Amino acid sequence: MITTIPNIITMFRIATVPVLIILLHDHEYGWAFLVFFVSGVSDGLDGYIAKRYNMASELGAILDPLADKALIFSSYLMLMLLGDLPFWLFLTVIFRDVLILAGSLIYVAFNGQVKMAPSYLSKLNTFTQIFLVVTILAQKTFALDFPIFTEYLIYATFITTILSGFHYVWVWVVKEEIEMVENVNEENNLPKDK
Repeated sequence: MITTIPNIITMFRIATVPVLIILLHDHEYGWAFLVFFVSGVSDGLDGYIAKRYNMASELGAILDPLADKALIFSSYLMLMLLGDLPFWLFLTVIFRDVLILAGSLIYVAFNGQVKMAPSYLSKLNTFTQIFLVVTILAQKTFALDFPIFTEYLIYATFITTILSGFHYVWVWVVKEEIEMVENVNEENNLPKDK
């Protein structure tokens, strides 16, 4: 149902995306920092309410990651255009998401509905991506300058993005093949390869 509180909060988060883009375009880093922070808090809030009060829905399961990706994409795009993030990092982050989307569509086409909980590696990647945006916006807002820390965080984000992308490929392709072989062996009463 669209009108559940978690879905309303998620749609609010989606609505903040163009606001964030405009603020960053106008170099209003302080306001952009506030909007990004409020969006992050609302992300945790809608998830908490959905679980605590049993308000989870199929629509929410679609809207929530869509809101997250829209926020990350717009932030990385604008910060890259403003010269605060390197193009190669923006490309890596976007390519990973495109890879995951394409992989999930292919998986669904051949195997049916995909139900996949985010791995610890994926959660770490999401954390580093968000923390990098928060770090850059905080530095711009409060006139701070920690170039070495930011550079390390950029490379940490790059590494976790690559690793989590490979992890999804492993789960969808390699692990699926292993499970299929094991199922065939069980059906034919053959020993599993060691």
